[in-house]
Amino acid sequence: MEDSIFTKIVKGEIPSHKIYEDDRTIAFLDIHPKYEGHCLVVPKNQVEFIWDLSEEDYTAVMSTVRMVAKRLREVIQAKYVGSQIVGIDVPHAHVHVFPFNTVEEFRFTPDKNGPVDNSKLASIAEKLLIEVK
Repeated sequence: MEDSIFTKIVKGEIPSHKIYEDDRTIAFLDIHPKYEGHCLVVPKNQVEFIWDLSEEDYTAVMSTVRMVAKRLREVIQAKYVGSQIVGIDVPHAHVHVFPFNTVEEFRFTPDKNGPVDNSKLASIAEKLLIEVK
């Protein structure tokens, strides 16, 4: 299987605005976010569908999703933090984690062709960075 864009991020071949990393997962900001703080949680092992991950990788991904959600709730202070598993845009299992306040916001789909504001993303990543203790 050819390396996905997420595998290239894991390998450091493509830059990202990382907020967390451990031996099994990485969390970074979506470059076309629904809202400020929209993150992707990705297993380092490239598997297309989340349901096909090993038990260990699946558990690690969901543990990281929970950690990221708590951090978003703490920093962004939206009413809700949601998650979505879509699985059709990149052939690498991933979970979207994002803050929102209304059902309409949850359902919003951002323009994936719009410009990327790297300085804003860097600033948000700095606020959301999760230090491993």
